[in-house]
Amino acid sequence: MNHVDTLRIHFDPNQRILLNILLGFLLFGVALDIQKSDFEVLWKHPKAVFIGLMAQWFLVPALTLGLVYLLQPAPSIAIGMILVSACPGGNISNYSTHLAKGNTALAVTTTSVSTLASILTLPTIFWIGSSFIPNLSSLKQNIYINPLDMVQIVAMLMLIPLILGMGLNYKFPLFVSKIKKTVKLLSLLIFVGFIVGAILGNWENIKNYLKEVFVLTLIFNFLALFLGYLIAKMAKLSEGDARAITFETGIHNTTLGLILVFQFFAGLGGMALIVAWYGIWDLITAYLLAHYWSKN
Repeated sequence: MNHVDTLRIHFDPNQRILLNILLGFLLFGVALDIQKSDFEVLWKHPKAVFIGLMAQWFLVPALTLGLVYLLQPAPSIAIGMILVSACPGGNISNYSTHLAKGNTALAVTTTSVSTLASILTLPTIFWIGSSFIPNLSSLKQNIYINPLDMVQIVAMLMLIPLILGMGLNYKFPLFVSKIKKTVKLLSLLIFVGFIVGAILGNWENIKNYLKEVFVLTLIFNFLALFLGYLIAKMAKLSEGDARAITFETGIHNTTLGLILVFQFFAGLGGMALIVAWYGIWDLITAYLLAHYWSKN
């Protein structure tokens, strides 16, 4: 067994409650962007939405398994990669698409559909993907969960903020238009602040094991972004659509992933490290790529 497989990231109950609240706020921010017109985009331009969703639900998990077999990371890191690939996108991908002068309506629609569907797709992708990971026998007692238990937890974590956000947007659209930017900015600041706090609280473990996930995350994130752009271009979508699908494919809601790591896997070190570091790294690459595209 790899040393990172025995590592446990320390999170006290208060931090876990705070993380749940944070996720709720982030999803509330996503829901504020969901409007009836988004689903009109789904019907008017089904090809682009379909490609974006298929890239998230099928191609990224397949890419992840390919990397696992090729690079052979520690089992706990491999299972964390599967969890990342199963997580939906988030409002950061929408913001990045807007900054990059991509098709923001497509990004919002894809995020909306993938977030709502993730109540079922996340447990399904994780359960199927994890069944293909080699050398998991040493971790079986730590990683086996009933998929229905995960469905229940994901539904509880996501439905309430999504219903609140969508309901507020439907009933009070003018009020939502005034607070939307503030909520998005606050969501980003809270997310970054929480990740920084978690890193400082577990600095020794992270310092000793970051090398295990740094290069792997760089490769994983780059290939996911590249895959999204490549598939969109192969499908002959416009440049704006391709940029939107790039971010939707490469950026994942790792806050949800972290909650599941502590909810089901007792802070299993390799899982927590790859999920947390991917969340940090995709913020960096999303900003850099969006800034580059905004100039081109």
